Amino acid sequence: MNMPKRMPRQHQERQPGQQAAMHPEPLTIRDDYRGADKLRGKLALISGGDSGIGRAVAVHFAREGADVAIVHLDSEIDDALATRHRVEAEGRRCMTLAADLGAPDAARRVVDAVVRQFGRLDVLVNNAGEQHPQPALADITPDQLERTFRTNLFAMLYLTQAALPHLPRGGAIINTGSVTGARGNPALVDYSATKGAIQAFTFSLASQLAPRGIRVNAVAPGPIWTPLIPSTFTPEKVETFGQDTLLKRPGQPAEVAPAYVYLACDDASYVTGQILHINGGSLMSP
Repeated sequence: MNMPKRMPRQHQERQPGQQAAMHPEPLTIRDDYRGADKLRGKLALISGGDSGIGRAVAVHFAREGADVAIVHLDSEIDDALATRHRVEAEGRRCMTLAADLGAPDAARRVVDAVVRQFGRLDVLVNNAGEQHPQPALADITPDQLERTFRTNLFAMLYLTQAALPHLPRGGAIINTGSVTGARGNPALVDYSATKGAIQAFTFSLASQLAPRGIRVNAVAPGPIWTPLIPSTFTPEKVETFGQDTLLKRPGQPAEVAPAYVYLACDDASYVTGQILHINGGSLMSP
C-alpha cells in the first residue's frame, strides 16, 4: 500500500471534521480488498460511522455481506450520506441515524429503530469519540472534561446497555480504544483517560458476557488519518502526524478496518477480552 509519509498542513475549525475537505482524503477501503461473506446475513450497528474509521468499518462490513446502521451527529449528515452511498454500492442496506449518544434515551431510541428496521442486531461497534488537545491539565475545563467522557465513555456504556437485550449468542461487541489508552499522551490527558477506561470496560464486559456467548474486544488504533486530526490539531502538528511510529507515517482507515472484520466474524470465535493494537509500531503516543 503506497501511503504518503507526510501530510500537507491543513486545519478544520469544527470537529469531528469533514472527510471530503481533507487532502488527501482518507482511504476507506483498498480496491483489491476481496470480501469472503464473513458477515453474510449479519446486522452491524456502528456509532461514529459517518467518516474516518467508522466509515471504513461500515464499508468493509458491507463488502463482507453485512447490512449496516450508522449513528452520527446532526452536523455530520453529508458524511453520513456519503457512507450510506458507499455501503449501498456494495449491495447492502444502510440505515443512518442522527443522535447524540451521550444521553441514555438517545441510545435506546437508536437501538429500537435499528431492531424495528432490520429485525436483528448481531454486531455492535462503539466508535464515536472526540478529543480536545490541551498543553496542561489546568487548561482542561469542567465542560471539556464532561464532554470528552460523555462522548467517549458514557455513550459507549449507554449504547451497549441498549443493545445487549438484542445481541444473540455468537454476537460481538467491538470498542474503539487508542494507543493513548495504554501509553498516554501529554496533550490529551482527558482523552487518554477515557481510552484507558475503555480498555478496562472491554476486559470487564468480556468476562460478564462470556456465559452468554457474546465476545467483547477492542481495537486500539495509533495515529490514523481521519477528520479528527485536522479538526483538532494545528497545521504544524498535522504535517508531522504519525512521524514518530516505526513506519514513519500515519495509518489509513483502510488499514484499521480489517481488524474489526476479524473481531466481528467467526475467525475470532476464540477471541474475547482482547485489545488489538494497530499503530504502525508506535514508539510513543502520537
